[in-house]
Formats: sequence, structure tokens, C-alpha cells
Amino acid sequence: MESMAVAGHSIHTCFHIKSKNPRVNLEKQVFGVPVLHHGVSCIGKKLKGKVGAGVQAVQVGLEESERVRNLRSLERTLELDAVSERELREKGFLGLRKTKLVCTIGPACSSLEDLEKLVLGGMNVARLNMCHNTREWHRDVIRKIKKLNEEKGFSVSVMIDTEGSQIHVVDHGAPSSLKVQEDSIWLFTNEKFDGSVPFTVQAKYEGFSEGIKVGDELVIDGGMARFEVIEKLRSDLRCKCTDPGLFLPRAKFSFWRDGKLVERNYELPTLSTKDWSDIEFGISEGVNFIAMSFVNDAESVRHLKNYLSTKSATSIRVLAKIESLESLQKLEEIIEASDGIMVARVDLGVEIPLEQIPTVQEEITKVCRQLNKPVIVASQFLESMIEYPTPTRAEYADALMLAGESAIGLFGQKALSVLQMTSSRMESSSREENRQGSLLPRQLGVSLPDRIAEQICNSAVELANNLAVDAIFVYTKHGHMASLLSRNRPNPPIFAFTNDESTRMSLNLQWGVIPLLVDLSDDMESNISSTIHLIKSKGLVKEGDSVLVVSDVTPSRATPMAFQSIQVKTIA
Repeated sequence: MESMAVAGHSIHTCFHIKSKNPRVNLEKQVFGVPVLHHGVSCIGKKLKGKVGAGVQAVQVGLEESERVRNLRSLERTLELDAVSERELREKGFLGLRKTKLVCTIGPACSSLEDLEKLVLGGMNVARLNMCHNTREWHRDVIRKIKKLNEEKGFSVSVMIDTEGSQIHVVDHGAPSSLKVQEDSIWLFTNEKFDGSVPFTVQAKYEGFSEGIKVGDELVIDGGMARFEVIEKLRSDLRCKCTDPGLFLPRAKFSFWRDGKLVERNYELPTLSTKDWSDIEFGISEGVNFIAMSFVNDAESVRHLKNYLSTKSATSIRVLAKIESLESLQKLEEIIEASDGIMVARVDLGVEIPLEQIPTVQEEITKVCRQLNKPVIVASQFLESMIEYPTPTRAEYADALMLAGESAIGLFGQKALSVLQMTSSRMESSSREENRQGSLLPRQLGVSLPDRIAEQICNSAVELANNLAVDAIFVYTKHGHMASLLSRNRPNPPIFAFTNDESTRMSLNLQWGVIPLLVDLSDDMESNISSTIHLIKSKGLVKEGDSVLVVSDVTPSRATPMAFQSIQVKTIA
């Protein structure tokens, strides 16, 4: 049943189980696992389906051959992000940063020149908060980013963040943060006014003070500043600052009494009329991600995804923001329904004690990895860098997001530089201590082909780490196998080759994945040979480099089988 041959640099291991179905041909030698339309194949387990599996290690020369000449005649192109290419040349495979960086775009960084500096500094995704600025301003920023992508060879994705319910928002009206002094007296009111009024804060929801008593504590942004309610004037509150700090525009607030959150149920829809208008705008401008604010259940996520599937010509991924106690109580079902998660630390800090945030963040990240969903940790990594150049702390996650630090901060580019540096150092230390692969992935697939894909990716990462290969190449249409590889946190970077632009842009949030746009054919070996040839022609691989190749080709009329395989190739 098993045979192994060793010759030079070649190792070949195959398992063959004959099919009981005479129409199924499993005798043809292929590099990997043939999976039929109905799915009858797997690795490493006894299953009811019929199995054919293979792992092959070969030494590959890139000299002129009939195959390469044929591939050249196809005039294939390879689109690799210019920043990733530069980083690869400078640092090599293992020096590539794997944590993705998201920057919120605001007045401090919206010029074409500033946007380019952020991209060159490592920005993978540009986030636009629909709470701020005009529709025309957002459109201008999106088109600047697309212009940079087209003219400079960048590959930056665009995310819009819905405004959501404003019941927990207060605004002092100033364009940037204010320093709140201890014992200063402030008026919190629901009366509307333009601009800013000294020591006056506008609440966005009329009933913001309902049920609040004198002596209650008003907390800004999870502890950036604290006030005591000293007088209630109808619906207005007069408050004294008890803990000074920075007061950001459009800050989140909460009320606490006797050390406990004052909970109030407003029963407002997740998406407002304005949010739906902003979503239509995002569709028309071709954004790649929509982050939903104040998600409290999975149904609202499913509703938006269904809507986008009927309205958008390209795939737009939906991220759910976890920022309330209610969302934590329904965490797993929300993660399962979404395409990714954003951990809104500051907003969570409004509703749970700050000292619990790290533990909650770790648990959310763990569940996201188990369910194979990218997770962004957002807000106030380097909050002091809004006005001061020295960071107070830095943190690690699958993707990190700068909010005020880049949008309104005076040192946005330095904040991004610090975040890039610290994330790279954390990746290096995690790799040395072998922490990244410590999570045991949960089996997600129900159908046999999906379970095969999971087992292949789990095994591929273990093989890549044990063999110390330089890179992993994956060929994928929708990015599924790339994400399965990513959740296992391999030491080498993952180069994901796809012929779908929306897949390429969505992979910008996947840890360790470098997406490349390339023409792909139904001939898997041609795809592998051509991409290695193109990568080598750019001087990005050299003789002796080893590459682990994982393929995932969708069945077509030309190829009635999907080939899911693992190969190890040494560049000769």
C-alpha cells in the first residue's frame, strides 16, 4: 500500500486505494490529492470515501524547457505589491513582517503625499470612519488610494467603518483632542451647537442622561478621563473631572455606579438609515471591507452579507466590531457569521473594567483563529502619540489598527513605524519560543473536500516548519486555503497566488499572507512552474531556496478533478 523511493534530492511517498466505482480513475499519477466533484479523498484518516494522497519533494531546475517556453508564450503577468517586494529584497523571506497594519485616514494624513508615506511605511489597509468628514472627502481619499495602487504598484485595501448607534458618543466640537484638567467643571448636554463651546460637551443621543444620578461616574473612552456627576439639570449633566487626561473628538462614554456599569437597553437597529446610505456609497466606490459598528447578534451580519451579495459585483468582506457586553455574550455566533472581527478595545473598555481587556482580547483572538477568521485589534495602541512622539505601549495581534494616532495625530507616520517595528520583534520572539503554532485548530469542514483542505494546510505548516523551507506558495481562487495556512502561523511567509482581484485585496488582512495577482490556468504544474519562473526573474528567489507548494484548483470542464496537494521544491 505504501512505497518510498529516495534518490538525490527526491523523496516520493504515495498512498493508493482503488475505487469501487469503475468510472473513477485514481491510477493516474498526480502531484497530490485528487478530489472528485462529490469529494472522495483525504489524508491520514480512514474514511468512507476512496483515497489517493501524495507528498512529493523534488529539485527543480529553471532552465529553458518546453514547458517554460509554452508558459512564456502565454505572456503571464505577476502583480506583487511594490512595498512587499522591496521588503523581501531587503530582509529576505524570514524578515518579512507578517502582522498586517490598518491605518485610519483623517485630516492629518489625507493628502496624496501623506497617503504614499503611510503605504511605504507598511499600511496594508486604509480605514475610513464614516462618523467623520463628508461624503466627498471620503470619495477623494478612496480615489487617491486607488491612484497610488495603479501608478505605484501598491496593493492597499480600503475599509469603511459604519457609524452605528450614537447613543454612547459625546463630542466637544474641537477638531483635535483636548486636555482635561483635574477639578475642571464641564457641562454635558444634548442641545445642538456648531463648533466648540468652552467646557461644553454635546451628547449625540437625547436620552443620554436617563436614569443617571448625582454621584455617578462618567468615564470617557474606557478611562482616558473620568468625571463625577455633581448636578443634574433636566436632561443636562454638570460634571467635575476626577481623573484628568485626553478628551478625543467623538469620544465614547459610559456611566458607572458603585463600581458597576449602569446598563440601559435602547433597542436600536445595528444599521441606521445613514449607515445604509454609507454602505451604498462603499459599494459604488468599490471598497474591500465594511466594518459594522455595535454588532450585538449574528443576524445583522448575515443580513448585510446577503445584501452585499445581491448588490455588489465584487466580493466585499464584512467585519463585525466587538465593542459591547452583548457582543461578547454572543461572540462565537457573531464570529461564525462574519468574514472577520475587529476588537474595539476602547469601546469594550467603556463597558468592562480595563484590567479585563487583555484577557478578553486574547480570548477573542483565540476563537477567531479557531474559526479561521482574521482579527484586528483596534484603537489606542500608541494613544500618547496623538500629541507626543513617544509611545506608551505596543501590542501584538493578527492585524493591528491605528485610529486617532494616524487620523488626527501629529506623529502618525512615526506611530506606524513604531507599530511595524514592535510587531516584527514580537513575531521574531514568538518564532524563537515556538508560540505561534501552539493553538490547536478546530475542525471546521463538514464535507470531505473541506476536511481534506484543512488537513492538508495543517500538515503543510508542520512540514514547512520542520523542513525550515524559505516560503510557502499557495494557489487559490477564493483565498480559503491561504487563510487555513495563516491560522496555523507558519514560520515562513505565505505567498498566495490568485487570479481574482477581490480575493487578493481581502487577503491583506490575513497574517503572514502576501497576495499576488497572476493569470492561472487549469494546469496546476504550469501554474507552479510559471510563478516560480516569474519570481526568480524578479530576483526574489535564488538557487538553493526551498518552497513548499500547496495547491487548490477548482474543478472545471477541462479538469473534472480539484487537485489539493503538497509539494516541496528546491530552486536549482
